[in-house]
Amino acid sequence: MYRRFLLGAITASMLAPAAFAQHLPVFYKTDGAAMAGYDAVSYFNGDAPVRGRPEYSVVWKGAEWHFATPENRDAFEMNPRAYAPQFGGYCAYAMAQGELVSTDPNLWQVIDGRLYLTHSPAIERMWEQDTSGFIRMAEANWPVILYEN
Repeated sequence: MYRRFLLGAITASMLAPAAFAQHLPVFYKTDGAAMAGYDAVSYFNGDAPVRGRPEYSVVWKGAEWHFATPENRDAFEMNPRAYAPQFGGYCAYAMAQGELVSTDPNLWQVIDGRLYLTHSPAIERMWEQDTSGFIRMAEANWPVILYEN
């Protein structure tokens, strides 16, 4: 019985790397604020991201997420995956290359309802040359890279 349970657990962990990735950390700097304190919901509500306020914060995936308003905080709490940046907030282009790299929250795109961040203006220009291709590569790399780190 124990062998069957252990074999099942090992097999499940090998078959579901994306599920495993959901339990790993989000990119944040030493202050613990995800996205350098920017309001993740604001990327979907306006023309530019807005810096959040610590008094409207929530902890999710080991990071503190700041919001500009209590309404944005509540929207995030209802469905954080709808607003959180893809790839844990790491640079989407770097993830496509198989690397974990920090991001600049002012360099972003919402594509098909998902938020993608990049590292620098030069990287953003490369990212924009083939976003759909880079997204596919990054999605393939994401669980593997997190598992290895």
